[in-house]
Amino acid sequence: MGEYDVRMVVLSTDDLEESIRFYTETLGLPLKFRDGAHFAALDGGSVTLALATAVDHPMPGRVVVGIKTADVDAAARAVEASGGGVVKGPYTDAHERRVVAYDHQGNALVFYSPLAR
Repeated sequence: MGEYDVRMVVLSTDDLEESIRFYTETLGLPLKFRDGAHFAALDGGSVTLALATAVDHPMPGRVVVGIKTADVDAAARAVEASGGGVVKGPYTDAHERRVVAYDHQGNALVFYSPLAR
């Protein structure tokens, strides 16, 4: 893995069941896991396709690119130094360290680093 590794694309949905059905039945993507009625992850090969309702979506209504990195805080500083911005964070939740940001054109990004277990 390089310094930044694109690992996920997060799509918005207002009906998780319907979206899961579309991507699993229509496109044949296997369901990796789901978190209640708010979030699901599908196996898109080298990239996870995530489906999220407004409850769990980092920027509801937007497509978000999830980028794995070893240093979330450095990523936040680099984004801001290059004309992007930070929406939330950096912060640590139950599973990872993350920052919700946008690039110099306003595209939504989430940089994350799983917590050591």
